[in-house]
Amino acid sequence: PAGTWLLYLPCTWSIGLAADPGCLPDWHMLSLFGVGAVLMRGAGCTINDMWDRDFDRKVARTASRPLAAGDISTFQSFVFLGGQLSLALCVLLCLNYYSIVLGAASLSLVVTYPLMKRITYWPQLVLGLTFNWGALLGWSAIKGSCEWSVCLPLYLSGVMWTLIYDTIYAHQDKKDDIMIGVKSTALQFKEDTKRWLSGFSLAMLLSLCVAGMNCNQTFPYYSAVAAIGAHLAHQIYTLDIDKPEDCWKKFASNRTVGILLFIGIVLGNL
Repeated sequence: PAGTWLLYLPCTWSIGLAADPGCLPDWHMLSLFGVGAVLMRGAGCTINDMWDRDFDRKVARTASRPLAAGDISTFQSFVFLGGQLSLALCVLLCLNYYSIVLGAASLSLVVTYPLMKRITYWPQLVLGLTFNWGALLGWSAIKGSCEWSVCLPLYLSGVMWTLIYDTIYAHQDKKDDIMIGVKSTALQFKEDTKRWLSGFSLAMLLSLCVAGMNCNQTFPYYSAVAAIGAHLAHQIYTLDIDKPEDCWKKFASNRTVGILLFIGIVLGNL
């Protein structure tokens, strides 16, 4: 469920920012994107498990996944993926033409992301580009196109956010990753992780301020950004990168970050 929230929340930010001043976000669109987030996050997990089934067998935390454990066949997983993507397409077709094309463009990222850990120490960056596509799509679904002065800094802030939480997540598996030969930002940053996370946090907060200024956001929005800064500072300061249970706890707490920003957007808009 944590991953579904982290995919969905950038969509809510964008939908909230696109609402007319003094108005609540479009609840029909929030619901539609919620269904889409469940389906596309599920499809991403299926694709990831198909690419990684041989790796997953060698990692204690993932060895029980259905493909890795041999509970289902590759063909069955293809059929299941086809069902997930077909339902997601039905959701996408409810949007305007601009958004249909924009949404379809993200599929290449969804399919290729699981390969990145074999190629680069920055797979978390590619995940950020993938997971935050809703920051573009939410606005276009409401407005019919993207206002790039708002959407791009919002998208960048989401990418920085993903680099924070998924680097923390990757520290859970770093010993197994070294053993089986896959890469991550956790292995790239090592003991400098907190310094990198602090930099990503600063970039996220600055990007959120730019997005807010470019769509005339008000005091509650910037109060939420300040609260997010405090939350991230606490996460990073108290993080123990050598304790998997603490890494999981910090990773999962990022749902609060996303909800704080959504509340700030709604109140600021009102």
